Formats: sequence, C-alpha cells, structure tokens
Amino acid sequence: MSYSKKYLKYTQQLMDEIVTEEMEAIQQAAELIVQQIKSNEIIHIYGPGGHSNIAAQEVFFRAGGLMHMSAILDDGTLLSAGALRSMQVERITGYAPIVLQDYPLKKEGILVIVNAYGINAATIDSALYAKELGMKVIGISSKSHAEQTPLDHPARHTTKKNLYELVDVHIDSKVLPGDAVISIDGVAQPVGAISSFANNIILNCLTIEIIDLLSKQGIEPPIWKSGNVTGGDEWNAQFINQFKHRIKKL
Repeated sequence: MSYSKKYLKYTQQLMDEIVTEEMEAIQQAAELIVQQIKSNEIIHIYGPGGHSNIAAQEVFFRAGGLMHMSAILDDGTLLSAGALRSMQVERITGYAPIVLQDYPLKKEGILVIVNAYGINAATIDSALYAKELGMKVIGISSKSHAEQTPLDHPARHTTKKNLYELVDVHIDSKVLPGDAVISIDGVAQPVGAISSFANNIILNCLTIEIIDLLSKQGIEPPIWKSGNVTGGDEWNAQFINQFKHRIKKL
C-alpha cells in the first residue's frame, strides 16, 4: 500500500471514529446553538493558533454554512502575519482576551473554541474569559494530546489547564500528539498532518445537526450559497443586511 493510501485510510478511520464516538457531544453542542439561532443571536468561533484559524474560516461565509456564524480572526495568530510570530503570540497569557474584547460577545451567548491540542495560552484564556462573561463554551480539541503534553511544556497556559476541562461541551478531535500520522522509511519525522480534517468534519457535522434540528422545528435558517453558482449572489443578498452590521469580519 502506498503512503498516500495509508494516509487516506487513516483519515477515513479517524472521521468514522469521530462521527461514531463524538456524535452525542456534537448533538449537545448543536442543541445549545439551536437555541441561540432561534433567538437570532450570533455564534462566535475562534481558532486561537496557527492552523486552528482554518477551523474558524471553515464555517464562516461558507457555502452550505450558517449565516449566524462569526469567525474571530486576528492577525496575531494568523500564519499570513508570520508563522513564527503566530506561535509566539498564541503562547502569550493575556493576549486572547484583548482580541475577544474587540468582538460583541454577550452574556449567555456561545463561543466555539477550536484548537488542535487545547493547551496553549490563547486557547485557555479564551475559555476563561468567555466563562467570566457568562457565556456557554463549546470546545473542539484533542483530549489525548492534552493529556500527554507535560505540564511544563512552554506552550501551556500558566494554569496548566486543558480546554476540555473548562468548557460546557467538549468534542474530541482525537488527534494524536504531533499531528502528523505517516512514517516514511528513512525519514526522521512523520508527515501528513490530520488536525484540519478532524476539525472540519466535526464542524460540518455540527452544522448539519444544527440545521436538521431547526428544520424539525419548522425553522429554515439563512444558509450561505456559493457565489460561484448561478443565483448565488442573489440568494445571499436577501440576508446580507441582517448580518452585515453584526458580524465583524463580514
């Protein structure tokens, strides 16, 4: 079997595990978000870390995605502003609350936090800050990675807490320590990172469950249509004014 086929097989197995073993948590998260959407409230999603930012973008302004989703995107941890800079910033205790204060987070609202490992300072600060505001927090991260990371690791928050310990609902991405999953003969380091696949399957399953629950209650929420298909711009335009002034990055 080629290494690429091994990677495909691993990815498929991981996705099967997530959908099978984490569906109860996904549904719990969906039920929380449904209540917010029924009240026409915005759901904020933050990926405080280099590639974790991709997760926030996956469900924001996305074809088939909910218009109520607002991505928290900050140059501090975006790789486009510098990869090494991103890694340093995500380790600064006290940085994430400054970012979050620039968004209209509300008591009894929801913040979704996605981070592959769920240990860095920005991730933990985000959860603590949101809980102080009285928000519900949904966390998506790897429990096994967090548990296997030493408490003195330089990426850790000063509290040494893990994301899964601080949230109202946790969805385990099941990413192994190190992220990369394929070992090639004669190559020192594994290759083939998996966390983006894991985060994206969770987030898209979460979106599907939310919309299904709403549909069963006779509610059809506004959903983005691709602007690259016929009628896409016209479809989206009917909803834009409802969200343009409420979603910072729209």
